[in-house]
Amino acid sequence: MTVGARCIVPLQTTKMKFVRLKAIAWKEFIQIFRDPTSLALALSIPVLLLLLFGYALTLDVDRIPTVVHDLDRTSRSRDLLDRFLRSKYFQLEAVADNYADLQNKIDHGQALMGLVIPANFSRDLEADRETTIQILVDGTDANTATIALGYAQAIVTLYSQEILAHKMNQLGVGSISPPVEPRIRIWFNPDMESKNFIVPGLIAVIMVILATILTSSTIAREWERGTMEQLISTPIRNSELILGKLIPYFGIGMFDLALTVVMGHFLFEVPLRGSGFLLFSLAGLFLLGAISQGVVVSIIAKNQLLSSQISIVLSYLPTFILSGFIFPIDNMPKLIQGITYVIPSRYIVSVLKGIFSKGVNLDILWLEALLLAVYASAMIIWALKRFQKRIA
Repeated sequence: MTVGARCIVPLQTTKMKFVRLKAIAWKEFIQIFRDPTSLALALSIPVLLLLLFGYALTLDVDRIPTVVHDLDRTSRSRDLLDRFLRSKYFQLEAVADNYADLQNKIDHGQALMGLVIPANFSRDLEADRETTIQILVDGTDANTATIALGYAQAIVTLYSQEILAHKMNQLGVGSISPPVEPRIRIWFNPDMESKNFIVPGLIAVIMVILATILTSSTIAREWERGTMEQLISTPIRNSELILGKLIPYFGIGMFDLALTVVMGHFLFEVPLRGSGFLLFSLAGLFLLGAISQGVVVSIIAKNQLLSSQISIVLSYLPTFILSGFIFPIDNMPKLIQGITYVIPSRYIVSVLKGIFSKGVNLDILWLEALLLAVYASAMIIWALKRFQKRIA
């Protein structure tokens, strides 16, 4: 009987028990609610980031501050200026009295583009001579400068075509149709609004930030406060301790995920064309992997400040830079493109944009779903293997 009793006790302690798992999870919930600052951050960060990025961060290039130096001052030159200013892409900032004044305004950042119309502009047009205008663009921001030049060239080209067509009609030649007529159709984002591109990717950034803040100090906090020794002396298993600590943060993360999706859809009017269930399922996999990664860092560092710094380097920065959230991966060097394949955020950003903008289903996103499942499983297993119930 004694031998049998000794055999039964280990069997009871080696099986995961829901009671112990629930106790650890409840303990962590209590710990979270005892720290109102962290809880307030967890609930307010999604709202603040969405408001900040959604309204402040935009990739739309319009209302470009423009300074004009019109030396011709005729109806022809005013007509050309109206073409620029009537469009939504250019905004008159100032009228320069001379060339040096125009250059000074661009140098001091008062304008991003300068438009110079020569004194003989109208006379050359009436005499059927080729004329030129000068466009100066601040190239400090190369992307904005390139787009601004494209807008300006399109306006000037259209203006030239109208003048040419008018002269041909006067000569009785008639209009000449171009041999190829482009008919452009923009899919998925016909209004070309950057918020439809930014908000889905921002959800991934928010999840990573939350995982970094919430879980990077879970285990490290126990060591610093001296409560880990008490947990080690209990019959709680490693799996019960780790999973019990993950459950509260996963619940908070899913709540914040729902909050960001609702705000993005109703506040910023970003269309959700795909399945909401699929979105939450795949985002949940990524969130589970992210908070598990935070726990791994906390286990290794055993220091709250150090673990939070490591988590920022390992999760937030790659998500912001290498996931395709803002910077297109195809434009990166080949070496960096190869590195992005090991960044889990790359796949969740692809999932979020695909479901939000394109409405794609699992038959398109199956590879991303598989890789996110592998990521979540690997992080959980790593956390379970890395944590040891001993004082080192």
